[in-house]
Amino acid sequence: MKNLSGSQSIERVAPLSARSLQALIRTMRPRQWIKNIFVFAAIAFSEGRLWYTEPVQLLRVIGAFIAFCMAASAIYLINDLVDIEKDRAHPKKRHRPLAAGILSPTLAMVTAAILIIAVFPFAFWLDGDLDFMLVLAIYIAVQGFLYSYWLKNVVIFDILIIAAGFILRAVAGAVVIDIVITPWLIVCMGLLALFLGIGKRRHELKLLEDGAGNHRRILDEYSIPLLDQMQAIVTASIVMAYSMTAFSAPVAPQKPFPMLMITIPFVVYAIFRYLYLIHQRDGGGAPEDLVLQDRPLALSIVLWGVTVLGVLVLFPS
Repeated sequence: MKNLSGSQSIERVAPLSARSLQALIRTMRPRQWIKNIFVFAAIAFSEGRLWYTEPVQLLRVIGAFIAFCMAASAIYLINDLVDIEKDRAHPKKRHRPLAAGILSPTLAMVTAAILIIAVFPFAFWLDGDLDFMLVLAIYIAVQGFLYSYWLKNVVIFDILIIAAGFILRAVAGAVVIDIVITPWLIVCMGLLALFLGIGKRRHELKLLEDGAGNHRRILDEYSIPLLDQMQAIVTASIVMAYSMTAFSAPVAPQKPFPMLMITIPFVVYAIFRYLYLIHQRDGGGAPEDLVLQDRPLALSIVLWGVTVLGVLVLFPS
């Protein structure tokens, strides 16, 4: 039995074979779990420096990271199940296990259900009340169902919902340890997610060209000049929002000047480097791959992290 891509159907292979397990793990996209580091934003920039004065709180945020990895993997499985036929029209996504016919849709569906069912008791165990569970439920409902089945086909909203997912990650990191996250940090992370989402749409348009609408109908609503203009606005906004975050962060010393402002050049360079990779190297389809594969971009992020850590550890607020 052959599927549309000519590959042997996985339905004749034992569902728990090594091949099925490998395909399932690929579809759960562990490489993209890097996006869930946004849950650490609140504790890293929290007043009182809970990340080293209260190790138990840090462990709870690590647990929140794990919970979001479980939820995100379930969402990736759902999304690929919904987009099987569309992915077969994409030059790269057609090699995804579900689109290529090397992963059983039944196995993917069951795994997604198990992950969603299992993550809520784990979330309640972490938090002890319903707040973290509620944020997680909203994330799964919006990203896994509203986005996958509807909002991904609504112009502008398809990008805004991606940004909302990153904001929910940051809020969850604050909720699980019962602290308040600064508004500027929320704005900054939302804008960063918009920046990445716009870059991804641009990459898809350029890669697919006239066939973009066959893969995803919403791509017919965009053009590269429109996305470039949107990205220019968001880029300037990110620099301003991060600058305000650095200037006003309560965790950082403010004398003789706001010490976190010395991290702004790393952020500006990383943004410009990412734009260079999008416009000159046709990147942006998978932001996590650019971070992992481009050394200058990765180095700028590492140096930013080291500088932030150095300021918080070496200088009392």
